[in-house]
Amino acid sequence: MQNAYIEIFNGKFRDECLDLHWFTDLADATEEIESWRVEYNQVRQHSSLGNKTPEAFADRFKTENPEVGLSLQLV
Repeated sequence: MQNAYIEIFNGKFRDECLDLHWFTDLADATEEIESWRVEYNQVRQHSSLGNKTPEAFADRFKTENPEVGLSLQLV
């Protein structure tokens, strides 16, 4: 195990997206994965983020810490 957070994310991505769909072509895979990504980042609350969505957490962090100057990237 290299990085526990990445291992957990990869497991969720596989269980909740890749294992549930039989992709017919690259466009279909792109559409399904993007749909899952949007739901994961903008809809689903994460207990590790204080029951906030990653997008809401990043927005609040940027507002409260303007001096940091880092851009938070969502998956």
